[in-house]
Amino acid sequence: MAGFLFDNMVFGPVFSRRLGVSLGVNLLPVDNKYCNFNCVYCECGWTNNKSAKMVLAKRELLKERLKEKLKEIQGTVNEPDAITFAGNGEPTIHPHFAGIIDDTIELRDKYAPNAAISILSNATMLDRPKVAEALKKVDKNIQKLDSGIEGTFKAINQALGNKSLDSIVEGLLGFDGKLIIQTLFMRAGHNGAIIDNTTEEEIEAWLGIVKKVNPEYVMLYPIERATAAGNIEKIELRELREIADKVEAAGIKVEVYS
Repeated sequence: MAGFLFDNMVFGPVFSRRLGVSLGVNLLPVDNKYCNFNCVYCECGWTNNKSAKMVLAKRELLKERLKEKLKEIQGTVNEPDAITFAGNGEPTIHPHFAGIIDDTIELRDKYAPNAAISILSNATMLDRPKVAEALKKVDKNIQKLDSGIEGTFKAINQALGNKSLDSIVEGLLGFDGKLIIQTLFMRAGHNGAIIDNTTEEEIEAWLGIVKKVNPEYVMLYPIERATAAGNIEKIELRELREIADKVEAAGIKVEVYS
């Protein structure tokens, strides 16, 4: 079972297989995962929001910490390619997310003008106007879409509340293609059922949505660390490239990470 957590609100820089030298920003509790998904493949473990202390990053303190770190690494080999909002759950849950994005843009422009402000999000908060508008300001708006079939979406992502795949897709369409889609492909047995988003039926449904969203490009990747559910199969590079070929055939750029 996974339990990898970021223990600071600003962490790194670390090397990201997708974003290069990345300075991470965690808006969520440093000792618990806080999310509105409960993905079977999550490296932070299972979601248990009731146990979390819910101590979210304070906007003013975060701005100061980020400023300090950017000044520290400015002009060094650690100067970041990206400032990435990720961390211990879903960053857009933070009530001051929009203001924090504005602060980050200000600091990036002053101390790391070549860094791309990036966010890894599960696309659940896109129906909130302030969140959607903030995401339109970032350089790499990376949104999750793990399946094009409602049942598989529920089995993989296990959304808390009544969030549906249709509502996710509606939010993605609101960016008019100015976003990046990220998809983790996997196979697993969980709760007595087989979960597999790599089948022909799955790929057809998923690709149908991707074509409608028409993103700047698509990121495909397998699991990398230990996962919440312990029996998830890492998809081989060959299989990911076969899926990527179908994306490219649809006229959409794609990158594969393994």
